[in-house]
Amino acid sequence: MFIERVDIIRVKNPFQHPFETSFTKFMERDALLVKIYSEGHVGYGECKAFYGPFYCPEDNGTTHHIIKNFLIPTILHQEIEGPEQFIEKTRFIRGNNLAIAAVENALWDLKTKVENKSLKTLIGGVFNEVKVGVSLGIEPNLKDLLNKIDHYLAEGYHRTKIKIKPGKDIEVLKGVRKAFPDIVLTVDANAAYTLDDIELFKAFDEFDLTYIEQPLRENDIIDHSVLQKAIGTPICLDESIKSPEDAKQAIELGSCKIINIKSSRCRGISESIKIHDLCVEREIPVWCGGMTELGIGRVQNISLASLPNFKLAHDIAGSNRYFKEDIVIPEVKVTKDCTLIVPDETNGVKYEVDEDAIDKMMVSRDIFK
Repeated sequence: MFIERVDIIRVKNPFQHPFETSFTKFMERDALLVKIYSEGHVGYGECKAFYGPFYCPEDNGTTHHIIKNFLIPTILHQEIEGPEQFIEKTRFIRGNNLAIAAVENALWDLKTKVENKSLKTLIGGVFNEVKVGVSLGIEPNLKDLLNKIDHYLAEGYHRTKIKIKPGKDIEVLKGVRKAFPDIVLTVDANAAYTLDDIELFKAFDEFDLTYIEQPLRENDIIDHSVLQKAIGTPICLDESIKSPEDAKQAIELGSCKIINIKSSRCRGISESIKIHDLCVEREIPVWCGGMTELGIGRVQNISLASLPNFKLAHDIAGSNRYFKEDIVIPEVKVTKDCTLIVPDETNGVKYEVDEDAIDKMMVSRDIFK
């Protein structure tokens, strides 16, 4: 694939409802899109960074800088065999996984166009549809949270995840379990706690949680090992797993029993596949996490989740869970069974980028050719 041109497009799409985590409240999805042109084909990638360095050290400013000044020069006016070669060419860059993944994802999309094959086929996916779970932000009060849980249970979501933070945890869980004693329930702390809270997490064992997601620091593996040995509830690592090497260390130390794979956090789909395969060998179930993506990233997540070890419900959901309007046609929608159909040449399901919607949401565009 000879790369002729690359665009960086910044878009803003308001959320239907504010989404609050332990670190901030989001009012809109402020995102960068990468558009790569090659010999009559176009590939799109979506950068999953936020407007500030909340989830990880990267944000839209740093990712724009890395994409513009370091990543585009490695591919522009050059022949690129595919995403895997790009990853090897960028090993000299430390960190900056979200920026690298945005370009890598665009190269995967470009490869699907060049080879006329679905991403599912290219990566060896096996599932025709994937189960959807709902992720709920921190609500102002318990009543609002219970109403939302009830709403999404009625829609058939296969797992309920609630965000927690210090002061919004044990009492919330008591209220949720009292109202919904039998649902598949998980919590996500987004690294808001320390080992000083170990007694709190011991108390979580009574709530029959499927897992506790990323309770401790975002770059920690050691303390999670201590915590996992002290509690019965499985720990699921998210922010701590940035590479196959991180996953190997976490598994060997007993730091988790489940891993959430986000391709953007792990440098892209190529490295995510390596983590998936390692977890198959070690019998660690995985699932696909979400970053409140727009449609481009959302559709690629669906395809990634078609790999055989993605056995738990995913944070992917339909577009209307977050947005009134998205940037792919058709809009990503869940089925009546609360699953998402994996795009594939065998079932005719295909998504196209809505250029008009991008133009409407666009804040800026940088062109490199």
